Amino acid sequence: MNGVLLSRVGISVMAVILLVALVVTFYVSSEPEPFAPAELISSSDSVTGSATVLTLVKVTETLLDKRGGYVTNDVLPPFILLDDMPAWEFGVLTQVRDLARSLRNDFSRSQTQSLEHALLASADPQLSMPNDSWAFPASESEYRKGIRALRAFQAQLGEPGQTDAQFYARADNLRSWLALVQKRLGGVAQQLAASVGEQRFNTDLAGDAAAEQSTRAPAMETVATPWLQIDDVFYEARGSAWALLHFLKAVEIDFASVLEKKNARVSLQQIIRALEGSLQPVTSPMVLNGDGYGLMANYSLTMTSYISRANAALIELRSLLSDG
Repeated sequence: MNGVLLSRVGISVMAVILLVALVVTFYVSSEPEPFAPAELISSSDSVTGSATVLTLVKVTETLLDKRGGYVTNDVLPPFILLDDMPAWEFGVLTQVRDLARSLRNDFSRSQTQSLEHALLASADPQLSMPNDSWAFPASESEYRKGIRALRAFQAQLGEPGQTDAQFYARADNLRSWLALVQKRLGGVAQQLAASVGEQRFNTDLAGDAAAEQSTRAPAMETVATPWLQIDDVFYEARGSAWALLHFLKAVEIDFASVLEKKNARVSLQQIIRALEGSLQPVTSPMVLNGDGYGLMANYSLTMTSYISRANAALIELRSLLSDG
């Protein structure tokens, strides 16, 4: 009798633990809501570059302080069993790192031989800390150091007579960062499209008859995302799109005069619109992976359509910035 009672108690305890783990999983897997970069700027912060730097800070803080906090490096259950939110976090982190490096190498430097700013030289490697380090040091502690360096740099932007800290809103600087964004979006679109598996021609050397590569590759290859990684690719793409949406809205503020001169604001707004479409709420408890025109939807292909539209508008924007 006691054995039966103990078994029932054990089953009940396990059921409660599983229920709590399920609730916690849903709680921490909720994506944060978008925010308006324009609302981050006060009258005292309204100097060129403030919107971009403050938005970079806010996006990184949201990554760390969102509901459930930063979970990629958590080593205890149920967090260690999660994969969708860590994938989302990595997508955000990739865009954060790219912008931080562009801020260090391009936006803050007037010429290729000008000195880099010490605070940005510190923030870049701190934000590049491996995303899964849980101790000595933990990823979050390094990312917060990077945030503090960015805040200090932003404060110097508005200080009269502080000429070392500058943000140069020039078309060539913007094009350099957008070139990196374009490659990121192109890679994301390719990964998403591979959710159903497809054969692709090898175009690695296209456009240059004299081009060579290290090892010979087949003229056609089959590309398919492993079934267990489809949701990870999808949420990484959503994280990347979420961060990039905010950065482009900040760029629209800081580069307003450049965009007006190049008549390129509409192209930027088209990219923003496509990214907003890609971030519509996911109503299914799982990422559906139907076959193209099959009966079941394919979320990855739907996401691909928005990312590809954003990338097409991005190519047009870079072309406009290079003219005139």
